[in-house]
Amino acid sequence: MPSDSQHFFSSSASQRTSVTVLLWRALALLGIVLAIIGVMLPVMPTAPFVLLAAWAAGKGWPRLEAWMLAHPLFGVYIVRWRARRAIPRSAKWFATLAMLCSGVMLQFTGLPLAARLGVPAVMLAVALWIWQRPDQ
Repeated sequence: MPSDSQHFFSSSASQRTSVTVLLWRALALLGIVLAIIGVMLPVMPTAPFVLLAAWAAGKGWPRLEAWMLAHPLFGVYIVRWRARRAIPRSAKWFATLAMLCSGVMLQFTGLPLAARLGVPAVMLAVALWIWQRPDQ
């Protein structure tokens, strides 16, 4: 017969596993919600949140991950990213133009100079990184 301490530790490990799965699922859902918001807001990206959702789903929600990989719109992009870290050329252009427009609009705000220079510098670094990824 197992002792009380053995029962406690096995129960605790089971609870940690359940909590971990719930956290992965919550992160996957957060990624999906942020991706949907990104579709509606031109200044917010969509693709990184779709990739985040697929990654988190792969850790704790295999059924959601399978659905995302089979999705006719973004499934192929997830597969390409996982296989080759590829970003379609059209997405590169869209992201670059969106960051450029955001950077220009930022200059007409009342934000401090550090923000008006720092944010575009980060966007430039992101754009350079994006253009270094393979197209397909």
